[in-house]
Amino acid sequence: MSIVKLEPGYRDYLWGGHKLVDEFHKNYAGDMLAETWELSCYPDNPSKIASGEEKGLTLPDYIGKLGSQILGTNCRKFEDFPILIKFIDAKKPLSIQVHPDNKYAMEHEGEYGKTEMWYIVDAEPGAFLYYGFEHEIAGNEFEERIKNNTLEEVLHKAYVKKGETYFIPSGTLHAIGKGITIAEIQQNSNITYRIYDYGRIDKNGKPRELHIAKALDVTKREPVKNIPSADPHIGICDYFSVDKIYLDGENYKTISGVVDEKSFLHVLFCEGEGEIKCGGERLHFEKGDGFFIGADSGVYSITGKCEALVTRIP
Repeated sequence: MSIVKLEPGYRDYLWGGHKLVDEFHKNYAGDMLAETWELSCYPDNPSKIASGEEKGLTLPDYIGKLGSQILGTNCRKFEDFPILIKFIDAKKPLSIQVHPDNKYAMEHEGEYGKTEMWYIVDAEPGAFLYYGFEHEIAGNEFEERIKNNTLEEVLHKAYVKKGETYFIPSGTLHAIGKGITIAEIQQNSNITYRIYDYGRIDKNGKPRELHIAKALDVTKREPVKNIPSADPHIGICDYFSVDKIYLDGENYKTISGVVDEKSFLHVLFCEGEGEIKCGGERLHFEKGDGFFIGADSGVYSITGKCEALVTRIP
């Protein structure tokens, strides 16, 4: 096994900006870029191999060619590829929304639900997100506030800063506010139930679809406690484990680890520049780059100045 660079899939939702092109070096020609799907086997927006002999293959085709063993033994418990990793540029606020759990999603949508985590890559002064409720509310109050557009009055507003982590279990009402750049690690799902979208219209001049009935079914109507993470282990659940790497380029210039048979590794660079090595392969990285290292690839190392998220399957 060896290391390959990935080219993401792209999404141009109406709340996006141009930061992922301007600062994260994304190869995208459109006017607006909201999300880059950095590690994706999702059918309609997979990432692609951007280096080596398999350059140009989609990630699913790459896995199919090399064999499922490159995912690692921990992935055997999942029927499908388990996770999806994104960069998100919220130039404008995202809708207030919720994601269902696996049981509800399978029954109503035919795919898995979504638990996710956010790493705040950057945030403008005063930027905030909505994260659950300030206090527990009854179902009838929840429904009434949706109808009369007063839902924001009872939501927990969390002011954010670079380097913070938020864990979003399925059923947690949430919304990313404007001026925030996020790295999102999530289940491999694209199910979102919108509850409130600020009255916005899409490019066809129509309001975006809301999913009120389903949101009422799945939303947990109480506060959610975010437990502050401690570097380097910033997030873990049944689907993913995330570590943060920081190299200052002076006192700390190199870090190494081992990719064993249990899981593949994904490395996402949120800042910096340098070199990543594994299995005799040396690749340059810069801010915004993502790399896939197959399970049982052995020792890898990162040299330079960087801030990176390393994700594996626990």
